[in-house]
Amino acid sequence: MITGKAIVFGDNIDTDQIIGAHHLTRPSIAAMAPYAFEHHDHFRRDFAPGDIVVAGRNFGSGSSREQAPAVLKERGVAAVVAASFARIFFRNAINLGLTLIECPEAGEIRPLEQLEIQGDLLLNLTTGRKFIIIALPPFLQAFLDNGGVVAHFRTR
Repeated sequence: MITGKAIVFGDNIDTDQIIGAHHLTRPSIAAMAPYAFEHHDHFRRDFAPGDIVVAGRNFGSGSSREQAPAVLKERGVAAVVAASFARIFFRNAINLGLTLIECPEAGEIRPLEQLEIQGDLLLNLTTGRKFIIIALPPFLQAFLDNGGVVAHFRTR
C-alpha cells in the first residue's frame, strides 16, 4: 500500500522537464535529483518524499534517458500515476523499480489530494472516489516487487 499527496501535472510531461539535459553531466543520480522538475514551482514547493506524481497522457515522452525515472526514485517519489506513459520511460522506470500506475482517469485528480494505492485500486482519500487502475503483467509486477530488474534477477 502506498499513501501520499498528489503532485499534479498535465499531459506530455517529457523527460527534459523531469531532469534537464544540462544536469546530466553531474556525477551521480543523487547529484541530479535536487533538479527534478526544476521549472515546475509547485513540485519544488509542495513535494515531500513519499508523495505521488500524477499526470495525464504520455508521461515521460521525449528522450530515452534513464536518469528521468532514476531522479524521481532518488527524490522519494512513491509512485507515478498517469493516464498513459511513454513506452521507453515506462520500461526504464520498471527496470529501476519506480512504481508506475496507469489510471485512465488520472486527469480527474486535483493537486494535493491524498491518495492511497491498494493493489488494483486507487483511492482518493480526500474525495472518497475510487479509481480502477490497469494492472501490470505479473512479470513486470515481479520486477517492481523486487526493486527493479537487476534486483529481481539477483533474487533468482
